[in-house]
Amino acid sequence: MAAEELILLVAGIIAIGVVSQVLAARLQVPSILFYLAAGIVLGPEGLGYVTPAAFGDALPAIVGLAVAVIVFEGAFHLKRERLQEAPGAAIRLVTVGAVIAFVGTAVAVRLALGTTWPLAFLIGALLVATGPTVITPILAVVPVRDRVAAALETEGIVNDVSAAITAVVVFKLVNPGSRSGGLVADFFARLGTGVVAGLLVAAVVYYLLRYIDLSPGAAPRNARLLVLAGALVAYAVANAQQAEAGVAAAATAGIVLGNADVPYEEEIESFKGDLTLLVLAFVFIALTALLRVDVLLEFWLAKVAVVLAVALLIRPLLVFVSTMGDRFTAAERVFMGLLGPRGIIPASVATLFAVELRAEAESIRAAASGPEQAEMLAEASQLSHQADLLVGTVFLVILATVVFQGGFARQIAEYLDVIPMRVIIVGGGQVGRALATRLTDRGENVVIVDDDEEAVQRARSEGFGVEWGDGTDSDVLRAAGAENARIVVAATGDDDANLLVAQLADSKFDVESVYARANDPDNVEAFEDLGVRTISSSMAAAWAIDNQIERPALADWMNDVDRVGDVQEVEVTNGDLAGKPISEVGPMLPEGCLIVLHEREGEVRVPTASDTVELGDHLTLLGSHDGVREGMTLVNPD
Repeated sequence: MAAEELILLVAGIIAIGVVSQVLAARLQVPSILFYLAAGIVLGPEGLGYVTPAAFGDALPAIVGLAVAVIVFEGAFHLKRERLQEAPGAAIRLVTVGAVIAFVGTAVAVRLALGTTWPLAFLIGALLVATGPTVITPILAVVPVRDRVAAALETEGIVNDVSAAITAVVVFKLVNPGSRSGGLVADFFARLGTGVVAGLLVAAVVYYLLRYIDLSPGAAPRNARLLVLAGALVAYAVANAQQAEAGVAAAATAGIVLGNADVPYEEEIESFKGDLTLLVLAFVFIALTALLRVDVLLEFWLAKVAVVLAVALLIRPLLVFVSTMGDRFTAAERVFMGLLGPRGIIPASVATLFAVELRAEAESIRAAASGPEQAEMLAEASQLSHQADLLVGTVFLVILATVVFQGGFARQIAEYLDVIPMRVIIVGGGQVGRALATRLTDRGENVVIVDDDEEAVQRARSEGFGVEWGDGTDSDVLRAAGAENARIVVAATGDDDANLLVAQLADSKFDVESVYARANDPDNVEAFEDLGVRTISSSMAAAWAIDNQIERPALADWMNDVDRVGDVQEVEVTNGDLAGKPISEVGPMLPEGCLIVLHEREGEVRVPTASDTVELGDHLTLLGSHDGVREGMTLVNPD
């Protein structure tokens, strides 16, 4: 292909990828659905613009570097605090769960397709990986609780690495051109090479970011470029030593730098997020375009059986085993069991393996002669058949899981009721963001709505979910999730806007609780006459000053910058507490957590030891930050 045509093709794929991302955001579905559809339309089975010869021998290198960026970006977002949301489940998902997926898928492939055991285990290894490329876009439109998201994201990052390395090791048993050797030793050699390379590169990048002058004025840009170069170097150096060790290196470097105190972290995350969207779109579209329909549909009934086994048997089983004893609800476990779409690692590695198998088959055919000719031709035919089975099975699982599990993830989550009710704050100024910080800290699912671009960017950089638009527009409120909102807060600096937001939330969306900020104290009465719970800015300031004067210890404790102390009101939903007196419930709470108020049917009182707790009561807990959080989980495990 001429250089001009190749440039036009690459630019077209990237443009389609951007359009796909815009459509996905608009329609609230994972963008990967559009990538796959675009690849099929552009490929030989469609318009024929993208063919195996389009990129020549450069495709493996392009895919490899793209995978490095994608894996690094996903790992960079895997924060230590996030991992602590569900550490036990995350560890089991990437160990016990991965083994169940590996062995279970291999058995399903062997029984359904009648393949050799090496090929079955190769497919099983590849299909262990879910990956951030598919999980992250789904979680962007399905805002589940942090513990669910943390477990799924950790599984995706780690299993991408282990699946790629395991597949390379198992491939030695399938490809006669590969050298033999100890499989377990080979696995750990590749993993170790990747981890060491990733740690070394992360250490160098960290040192440069922290202690070297990156040119004042251009430091944020240089920091972004330095981190990008580090991701690519880690991948390339490790891969040069051991095939697919680069995936482990990129993941290791990403996790280390993402959890280190590096400067310009927000700029780095934003830059790498945009870059990842571009390379992800390009790789998915390019790889899907290389898929032949006849390969996909060969033995289609047996392959469908594999898909069903993977999605409806093996995945739910491994999730059930991995989440035993954790604080996931039954609905959350079912949701996680039905959410296991496969992503870029199985697609890219399966494609490259198939290319290598077909090349080996052609080499054997070319050398076939003499008395062994028939035997050599049969071996070459078998290798070509295995390549087709590998790509066809892996891509059918990818297509099916992405379309059905990814495409219907939100509907499944809504049916199972695993999306926590949202808190919508209209107004992304200092008041709105400060409130969002407090609500997010206690586990609420917060979305900020604002029509000011600077305020939107600031809120996004602080990690909040944001809907850009006029909060007095019902369509904007709907897009922010008002139909599934428990609380709407009108916190802009315009009282007229706050009043209109409150009226829309109450009348059009029937929100449970609506609060409004009154900037002018003379407007408080008008707000309250309409049934809106109103907070006067001037009165709030007066209350805060009065607390500092009359109750300085309590005020300082509640407003400590480290959030050492906390007070929270929580509804009783734990049936084990129903009918028990306060004297029994109190000792069940963690150390440093006390019950200070008891509310039932609107009547609030300081509880006595003999007062009983019933379902639907509200308890106000006071104590240390962590103690109150644990107490809330005990009282309301949902």
